[in-house]
Amino acid sequence: MTTVGFLYPGHFAADDFPRMEILLDAVRLVVNRTEVDDDAYRVDALIRTGTPEHLAAGVEELQRAGAEAVVWASGAGSFLYGWEGAHEQTAALARAAGVPASSTSFGFAHAVRELGAGRVAVASTYPERITALFAEFLHAAGLGVAVTRAAGLESAAEAAAWDLDRVKELAVAADRPEADAVLLPDTALHTAGHEAELEELLGKPVLTGNQVTVREGLRLAGRRAWSPRLGRIFAAREAPPAPVAAWGEGRERAHSGRRALPGDVRE
Repeated sequence: MTTVGFLYPGHFAADDFPRMEILLDAVRLVVNRTEVDDDAYRVDALIRTGTPEHLAAGVEELQRAGAEAVVWASGAGSFLYGWEGAHEQTAALARAAGVPASSTSFGFAHAVRELGAGRVAVASTYPERITALFAEFLHAAGLGVAVTRAAGLESAAEAAAWDLDRVKELAVAADRPEADAVLLPDTALHTAGHEAELEELLGKPVLTGNQVTVREGLRLAGRRAWSPRLGRIFAAREAPPAPVAAWGEGRERAHSGRRALPGDVRE
């Protein structure tokens, strides 16, 4: 049994994680919901959710559960720190937890690379400004962004209230023929178990916030898990996980022309 821990801001779509646990074999997903004093989609409010002190305060429960890796389960609460700041955020989390750590934003970058997608479309619930900052983060990772589409919601509560039809509408509106995959970065959206359906609708891989968060945690734990309902990123049974570097290391080396991520191999 592989145990992975997640720090999730608030409660909005935290129930996606037990749903994904059911769809995965011999995997335990432990979620500690961190306090959120303001769920508004404003830069200042979102940055406050991911301060090192805030995250460190939530790791004790995950340590007691025996988590082999910890992931900060927030899109905007990680990419709004910028490329270098997001690395510092996960390094501080790893030091506090004593195990490898990462975040949803780095989970997207790793997943896009694993799929071999050259360019992506971003289907965002966030306002335009925050959506543009996610695109900047992807560019900093060396990934191509074909188009962004921002729904302009004002809070995580609004995103959590969306049903699957609304999610589909946003994904379809964002998709373009030149995009190799469609990304939905908000972990407040309920998407667990619907990824394969979204991929069938669009005819290409779809990556969602909570899906890639779980994938990132399993990657750090060295565990390959298979579940076709969670989309193509979980479809391969035998491919080995990416090697994990020692937690807390700096990662300055570019990899295959792209900027290094937490867990990339160091030479």
